[in-house]
Amino acid sequence: MFSTLANADISDPLPLHPSNAIRQMYIFEIAKKLGLSDSKHIIRKAAELRRLCDIQFDSSAIEVGEICKAIICLEIAASGWEEVIVDRPTFIKLSGMSEKAYNRSLNAMQNGLGVKTKLDIRELGIRFGCVRLIPFVQKGLSLYKDRFLASLPASRRTSADFTRPVFTAVAFYLCAKIHKLKIDKLKLIGVCGTSESEFFFVREVLWHNVLVHPTWIGIVP
Repeated sequence: MFSTLANADISDPLPLHPSNAIRQMYIFEIAKKLGLSDSKHIIRKAAELRRLCDIQFDSSAIEVGEICKAIICLEIAASGWEEVIVDRPTFIKLSGMSEKAYNRSLNAMQNGLGVKTKLDIRELGIRFGCVRLIPFVQKGLSLYKDRFLASLPASRRTSADFTRPVFTAVAFYLCAKIHKLKIDKLKLIGVCGTSESEFFFVREVLWHNVLVHPTWIGIVP
């Protein structure tokens, strides 16, 4: 779920400006193809995100067309609602881009807009066909948070950030490994929008500080 947009409140309706109206109609047509035509709140937010692309950063620098920008804005907007499952393969297919290029453009636009996303464990479970891992991932992340916070001075505990997608993705990957389930690691890295080096670093941290904890003895191979 996105938590902030730099200097913007996208929860408000768009002002009735001609360019905004055209942008919203354009995004609505794409939303219909993505099965989001009934989600008016998502369409409004996607249209505002698209407008902010031209205000807050040079969106031409990411070198994607208008349709792709609209699709990416719709994904970012939809990811802010827990009741909506974002079917990224469908978004990618409609964009006409490769999965790698789409993820790269998505990350660039999120960074340019100042949007922070939270990777949903349930969505990962559905996307990778490992729904039964969800409670184990939740347990692993909770245990890591508790152990990490316990190691910090009290003054720093309130500022610790566990919402970054890489933590959820790594916990999901390690739980799949423990349960001997095959996960496309590179695809997972692309989904969480991180680099391979950061993914591997967090993997080592979680493995040694969480998954070898006594409460996990018996399920770690």
